[in-house]
Amino acid sequence: MPNNTIPNHLVNEKSPYLLQHAYNPVDWYPWCDEAFRKAREEDKPIFMSIGYSTCHWCHVMAHESFEDHQVAEILNKDFISIKVDKEERPDIDSIYMSVCQAFTGSGGWPTSIFMTAEQKPFFAGTYFPKESNYGMIGFIDLLHTILENWKVNRQQLINSSEEIVKRLNASARGKGKPDSQLIEQAVGLFERSFDKNYGGFGRAPKFPTPHNLLFLMNYYQLTENRTAMTMVEKTLIQMYKGGIFDHIGYGFSRYSTDDYFLVPHFEKMLYDNALLMMSYTRAFDLTEKTIYKEIAAKTADYILREMTSEEGGFYCAQDADSEGIEGKYYVFEYDETVKLLGKTVGKAFNEFYGITKEGNFEGKNILNRLNNPELDDRFNEYIPQLYQYRKSRMQLHLDDKILTSWNSLMIAAFAMMFHVFNEPKYLEAAKTADNFITKNLMENNTLFVSFREGVRSSKGFLDDYAFYIFALIQLYEATLDNSYLHRAVNICHKTLKDFHDKETGGFYLYGRENQQLIIIPKETYDGAIPSGNSVMAYNLVKLANITKDTIFTEEAKNQLEFMSSPTKEYPAGYSFFLMALSMYLNPAEDIVCVLKDKSDLDKLKGKTGLNTNVRILERPTDEYKLINEKTTFYVCKNHSCLPPTNNILEVLQ
Repeated sequence: MPNNTIPNHLVNEKSPYLLQHAYNPVDWYPWCDEAFRKAREEDKPIFMSIGYSTCHWCHVMAHESFEDHQVAEILNKDFISIKVDKEERPDIDSIYMSVCQAFTGSGGWPTSIFMTAEQKPFFAGTYFPKESNYGMIGFIDLLHTILENWKVNRQQLINSSEEIVKRLNASARGKGKPDSQLIEQAVGLFERSFDKNYGGFGRAPKFPTPHNLLFLMNYYQLTENRTAMTMVEKTLIQMYKGGIFDHIGYGFSRYSTDDYFLVPHFEKMLYDNALLMMSYTRAFDLTEKTIYKEIAAKTADYILREMTSEEGGFYCAQDADSEGIEGKYYVFEYDETVKLLGKTVGKAFNEFYGITKEGNFEGKNILNRLNNPELDDRFNEYIPQLYQYRKSRMQLHLDDKILTSWNSLMIAAFAMMFHVFNEPKYLEAAKTADNFITKNLMENNTLFVSFREGVRSSKGFLDDYAFYIFALIQLYEATLDNSYLHRAVNICHKTLKDFHDKETGGFYLYGRENQQLIIIPKETYDGAIPSGNSVMAYNLVKLANITKDTIFTEEAKNQLEFMSSPTKEYPAGYSFFLMALSMYLNPAEDIVCVLKDKSDLDKLKGKTGLNTNVRILERPTDEYKLINEKTTFYVCKNHSCLPPTNNILEVLQ
C-alpha cells in the first residue's frame, strides 16, 4: 500500500522495483540528468540505492527506512536521492558494486552509495538498519555522519572518491596463455570444495551456479573422469530432492541457506531456471537417466505456466516475500495437507515430502524429499490440487519486466531441450520468445535492455548481445535453420564493433551507444550468471568452428588470451569461459551438409551431439561438391576427413 499520498519522481517509470518506491515519502529520482543538476545547484551529496524488485533485504530496508517519515525528512532536506533497478542498469550496478566491494570487502543488495554530483562515490555499504544496534551503524546516524563530513571534510571526501575512481579505472590486465592446465586446476578446485554428503560446493549459502555443472559435464565427456560426473549428479539430485526445488509449483529458488539444499531463499529467478534446465538436459544427454529429463520438463512447465507473457516473452522473477514474510506463500502446516487430501492420503503425502507437525522452517514445512531414497512421483496426481489450493491462499509478487539477456538464456535452454528431447513445444517456446525480442527489443541489430507495458528501456549492454548470440547459436544447432546462424554472425559483428577493446582485449560492459559513466568496466568473473566476456569467448569459438570465418578465428584466439589472464587467479570462477577454452583446445567433429533436398535436413536435426559443429550449405562450392547428385555429408575431426558420403547413417555413426 502507498505510504505517502503524493508520488515522487519514480511514478512514471516502468521498472517494478522503482514503482515499489514511487509513493515513499523519500523524494526519489531515477538515474537522470535532473537529479545530478539539482545536486550541483543545491550543493548536496547524493544518496543512491540500488536493488531489484524481488530482493528480500531491499524490502526490509525500504520498510524500515524509506517508508519512514523521519528518514525521509533528512534525505529530502540534505541529500538528493536516486533509485536504480540493477536489472535495467547493470552498468551502474557493476560500477558501484565494485565501489562497495572496495569499501567493505563484500557486496550485495540493496547497495547504498553516497557520491558527489559528478557521480564519484565517497562512501558505500549495503543494508543499514534504521537505528544503530549490535555494533552496526543505523541509517539515521550514518546520514548525520555523512552530512557532517560533507560540511567539514568535503575535500577529503572528494579526494577519496577521486582515488577510488582512479584505482578502479586502472584495473586492466594483460593477456595470458590459453592453457589446458586452467581446466585441470578448476576441476581440482571443485573436487576440493565438493560436499560429498549433500552435494554442491563449499558451505552455506549454496548457490546452484549451473554453469559450473555444465563445465564439469563437458570435462567428463572429454575425459570420462567419473569423479566430475559424480559431483554433478550428486548435486543435481540433492537440489531436486531439497526445498530449493518447488515440489508443488516446480522451478528452482535462488539459493539454499543451509548445507542440505533444504531451506531456500525463496525468490525464483528466470536465469537460474534457464541454466538449470540446460544442466538437467545435458545430464540426460550424457546418462540417459529419465529423472533428469523429468526435472527439466517440470522446470519448463513452471516457466511456461507462470513466467511467460501472452506474447511469449519471459518474466524476470517471483518474490521471496508474501504479505511481508519470506517464504509464506510456499510453506504448509501438517494438518493443511491432511485436511485437503484426506487422512490416509494426507499422512502418506506428508511422510513422502518430509512434512511434520513440528515443521522444518519456523514451525511450518518446506516440502522436500531429502530423507526419501525414492525418486518416483507416486503422489503426482495430487500436485495440481495442492497447487490450486496454494494459489488461493495469497498472491505472489511477479516482476513482469522482460529482459533481453535473461530471455536469451531461456531461449537457449528451450532450444537445447528441443535438440535433446525432440518435443515441439520447447522449440515453439524458444521461437516465440525470439520473435518477441525481434519485435519489441531490437531495431536494426541494436538490442534494448528490457520491455514492460509497451515501453522498452535503454540500449543494450554486453550481456544482452552475448546472451542473445548464444541463444541464436542454440536455435541454429537445434533447427539447422541458417537464418539463425546468419543473425548470430551479424549481431556478433556489431558486438565486436561497439563493445570490443581492440587495444587491450576483452569486451566492455557498455558500448559506444550507451551512456558513458565514470568507469568502463570489463566483467570477466562468472557469478550467478556467466559474464558477458565468458559468453563471448564461447560465441566466438563456436562461430569460428561452424563458419570457418578467419575474423572469428582470430577474435576467438584474442578473447581466449584476454580471459586466460584473470582465470589463472582462480580458475573455478570462470567455468563458462573454460568451456569455450575446452572447445577450442579439443575441437568437436565438423559436419558439412551440402543440400540437394531440404527434406534431408530432418534426418539430421536433433541427431548430432550438442557439441558437434554442423554447417549447412544450400548449394555446392568448389570445396564441397554434391556426390551422385544427392545430399552429401563431409565429416572431419582433428584435420582428418572421412570420404564424402550420401549415407546419413554413416555420418551419425
